[in-house]
Amino acid sequence: MDETTIGRRARKKARTRQALADAALRLFTERGFDEVGVREVAEAADVSLSTLFKHFPSKEALVFDLDADLEGALVAAVRDRAPDQSPLHALRDHLVRTRTTVRADDPMPRLVAGTPALREYARRMWSRHEKALAAALAEATGLAPDAPAVTGLARFALDAPGLAGAADDPARMMRELFALLENGWAGTPLARAAEGPGRDG
Repeated sequence: MDETTIGRRARKKARTRQALADAALRLFTERGFDEVGVREVAEAADVSLSTLFKHFPSKEALVFDLDADLEGALVAAVRDRAPDQSPLHALRDHLVRTRTTVRADDPMPRLVAGTPALREYARRMWSRHEKALAAALAEATGLAPDAPAVTGLARFALDAPGLAGAADDPARMMRELFALLENGWAGTPLARAAEGPGRDG
């Protein structure tokens, strides 16, 4: 098979995948995720149900078409950071930039927030990036991939967007969470409360 044929097939697959994702988002936004079946999505994209499942393993996956891109961007944020920037700050800036702003015309956040099944799926899919992020952090720091500093930072960093997203100012909340990761409890009200009255003199 020549490269022209391979390229044509790859483009056709990409178009089919995009048509399915577009049809799913339109139908889910119009009627609600729970009210639309996968067969309807396939029909709207003019493909068979078996073709749909070749591209997307589940109904929820139709909403999260760029999962691999998200993981690649997380890893690149650490690996391709500026020479004078720490991995922690690079990861913080990436998450502030990509996980705390929502376009007014983007229906996805409202769809996910209003659908329990999608919220849980999003949480599971996002947490899957932990291993790849930990590997990038280990490479950047010279620590072992299973070092607590590496695995802990990867876990906490991926949890931060969920906490920040519920705040009135998500970007500020994200920065505060990363400051806590960087500096620990020292100097926070929690640390002072833990000391108890009369502990400082």
